[in-house]
Amino acid sequence: MDAKTGFFYLFSAVLLFAAFRVITARNPVHAVLNLILAFSQAAAVWLLLKAEFLAIALVLVYLGAVLVLFLFVVMMLDIRIDTVRRGFWRHFPLAALIGAVITFEMVLVVMGGFSSMDEPKPVAELLNAAGQVLPYSNTQALGKLLYTQYLYPIEIASVILLVAMITAIALTLRKRKDNKAISVSLQVRVRAEDRLTMVKMPSTQAPAPVDATVVEEKKA
Repeated sequence: MDAKTGFFYLFSAVLLFAAFRVITARNPVHAVLNLILAFSQAAAVWLLLKAEFLAIALVLVYLGAVLVLFLFVVMMLDIRIDTVRRGFWRHFPLAALIGAVITFEMVLVVMGGFSSMDEPKPVAELLNAAGQVLPYSNTQALGKLLYTQYLYPIEIASVILLVAMITAIALTLRKRKDNKAISVSLQVRVRAEDRLTMVKMPSTQAPAPVDATVVEEKKA
């Protein structure tokens, strides 16, 4: 077994372990951290497949933006773990059945796709005006496909991600306890009777009467 195959099995094993911990971790923060580990191992697998652009995009977009945002949202929402996991075992049989159905469908799609694939064809060499071979760039080829044939799906995915980001921020900042701002409408409708109370007090006050028994006790 060569080094490339060894690294593939290593990254795949860590990826499967991290994915398993995502759905079994009791703490949501630990689940997000394991998801970050899973995406990093997936990026390493992309590097082994010589898809450098996809690996870098996975690290920059998901690890650098989306998952960090998820981590901040999970930490700021202050989720109570005991209330969330209260009905876990009651819904576990239905969840396991749905997971088994999804796994069966994915196996059918993946195995059917691999069986119908043809052998990879060699990439045609590109020559410049001088007859020199130009290096093939998978990033350039992928960019042409994304912004020509798959332009509308990319735009729809970007809108969905933008809506998800705005929703996460709105859920996090819907009620701030440290906000001391005052409503402008309440300031406009303010009245003097609500803010100021007039109390009539005499300008001078007579001294309090002295109890004779207290004075006699002090003399004694």
